Amino acid sequence: MTSNRPLFKHIRNHTALFSELSRYRNIAVQGLGLSEYEFHKTPKFVAEDGRRLTIEPERSIVLPNVEQLKGVKSKLEKAIPTLTMVEHSEIGYRYPTAALAGLDAPFIKRMRSEYFHKVDEDRSICRPVNLSYGIKSRGKADNRQEYEVWMPDEAPEQNPLPLLIDLYGEDLPNDVRHFVEQPSKVHGWMGVKRAAFEALYQNKEICGDLVICVAMSVDAYNIGARPDLSFSPEAESSIAASNAELEWEIEGYYAPRDWEFDHDMVWSAINHTLAAINAPLTDLYGSTILPVVESKTERILSTLKGLGVRQEEIDEMNLQPWEFMLNESSHRVKSHDPSRPVNLLGRLNRLFYQEDRKLPSLNWMHDLIT
Repeated sequence: MTSNRPLFKHIRNHTALFSELSRYRNIAVQGLGLSEYEFHKTPKFVAEDGRRLTIEPERSIVLPNVEQLKGVKSKLEKAIPTLTMVEHSEIGYRYPTAALAGLDAPFIKRMRSEYFHKVDEDRSICRPVNLSYGIKSRGKADNRQEYEVWMPDEAPEQNPLPLLIDLYGEDLPNDVRHFVEQPSKVHGWMGVKRAAFEALYQNKEICGDLVICVAMSVDAYNIGARPDLSFSPEAESSIAASNAELEWEIEGYYAPRDWEFDHDMVWSAINHTLAAINAPLTDLYGSTILPVVESKTERILSTLKGLGVRQEEIDEMNLQPWEFMLNESSHRVKSHDPSRPVNLLGRLNRLFYQEDRKLPSLNWMHDLIT
């Protein structure tokens, strides 16, 4: 595994992971014959009214199952000659994701974490770490705003607003700030296995000297059937839905060392790159792409609504995401046996490892999509 996918040895260490990923990306740029090029993160988008917005330049397609994305990397390289995969950029993530606000909220509010087992422990027993709190624009449309902070593992219940203010400062819009102040509760869950990799895109005519860095991923996911991940008679399971998603997001760009920043040119190149990757996907997967216009978090909410879960139930449960880090609740008991506490961590594990709906391994997914 580590010889072909060396980043996997850093899967628990973000600092080492992102440092090595940057090195492989730089090597790939040099392999294109480009020297004296420097990497830049995706810039703020400056709106006509002068606001500096943190935009997530991202697109995706949703398919019934991950098997349909077999060979997608080589198919994209063949369809887009100026798209180059970054060698050794393959990495994998397990993402439990909780929706923390309802369908009527002005933004998406979610808590996501990574999921690891302890060393020498059964791989089906995992615990959330590296929690991130995020606010995003609704839907899957262009120019969605995204604001995200890492929560301390030792205090996941703390108020995220000071962290957001510290990170974004005056670039944190008031409507986002005020939405963060509203109370949060778990509305539902999604378990995601993500096979991630990077690519470089060039188009001299439209992007000029810029080389656009694209973070790509293939996700296999399960959506829980109840906010507390208990068994749902309506779904006849604790899992309500399973699908796959191919996602591509602009990570940043490379430019010559002496290149002078041009906001409009960079964003034109970003939007062109998103469209260029999307173009062949209709031909490749048009007959199987699901007509989904919701974000992942919204899919959680609409799925549970479709199963008859009411807001009153969610409010009464008043679940908090950090409760799912515990294998024994301090105040929640099983409905059929009040003498036994609820194991919410165990239910979260089932979202990934329930035998009849088990999500595939990260290495298997990478083998599939190569």
